[in-house]
Parts: sequence; structure tokens; C-alpha cells
Amino acid sequence: MCFEDEAGRRQRPPTGRTWGRRDRTPVVTVSGRRSGRICLAGLIALRPGSRTRLCYRIRVHHGRRGERRSLSEADYMRLVDGAHQLLRAPIVLVWDRLGTHISQAMQQLLAARSWLTVFLLPAYAPELNPVEGVWAHCRHRLANLTAGTVDRLEVLVRNRLKSLQYRPTTLDGFVTETGLQLDPPLP
Repeated sequence: MCFEDEAGRRQRPPTGRTWGRRDRTPVVTVSGRRSGRICLAGLIALRPGSRTRLCYRIRVHHGRRGERRSLSEADYMRLVDGAHQLLRAPIVLVWDRLGTHISQAMQQLLAARSWLTVFLLPAYAPELNPVEGVWAHCRHRLANLTAGTVDRLEVLVRNRLKSLQYRPTTLDGFVTETGLQLDPPLP
């Protein structure tokens, strides 16, 4: 079973608490440029008898004319195909109702994969998707860090996500946080 979600990050860092002196607010300078962002797609894969896995794809948008700003249907399919290669098993995919997920082009790509079964989450239910916990964890670990360029931001995000790949117990915690019962009840 796999859960998928997407997120985006800009160069402006999220704010967080600091250990600065009382009554002296630390000032972090950030470039005023608004161009540049990264789009992320993450997938948490669960397989009985195996550790929980995290797969992700990143698209960098530098703000150039004609450059795609978001992930395409093909990008999402590459993510799902990569998870299929990693797990070596049929996949039950659970994702939200993003326009790209329910588009006609995506439906054709999904129909071409006999090993894939797709379920859609309700209209707005982030509490049911464990990948939301990955984004919150990543946002928390990036608090008060400034990236001068969008490429540096990509390196920081990739570093944080890579470290999560080696923490299956943390990923299990994100799944547990949803309250979903994934094991079949005992007879």
C-alpha cells in the first residue's frame, strides 16, 4: 500500500523558535527575489514484513519563461513506477484529488498498469495521508534556514528527505498518526 502527496517550497524559509537572546529578535535576511520554487511529490510505501519506505521526486522551477512550474502526470508515474521497482509487488495507491491525479491523461497512464490499483482520498482529508507528516517534519527541520538560491534549497530539502529514508520508525509514526488501521483484524 502506498500513500502519495505533493508539496511546494519557496526560497523564503518558514519561521520557527530560536535560542536568541530575550527581547532581541534575530533578523535573517532573505533575497527579495520571488522567482524560483521547488515542487515535491512524496510516497510512503508499506509492505507487510518489510520496512516502511519513502520515495520522492523533486522538480526545480528557476522562474524561466516556458519552464514547467509543477509536476506533470509523467513525473507522478515515474514516482509510482520507481516504487513498484523498489517493492517488487503490485501497488495499492492512495492519493488526493489533485487535478493532475484525476486528469484524462493520468487515467490513461493508470489504465496501462495492470499492477496498480488507485483509491482517492475524500475531498479535503490531510489527516488521513501520512505523507503530510513528512512535509511537516521537513518544514520543521528547515525552519530559520535561508537558502540563497533555489538550487541550494533543493539540496537542503533533498538532504532532509534522504535522512528520513533511513528512519522507518519515524515513517511508521507518520502512518500511526493518521489513525488508519492497516492490518486486517484477527478472526
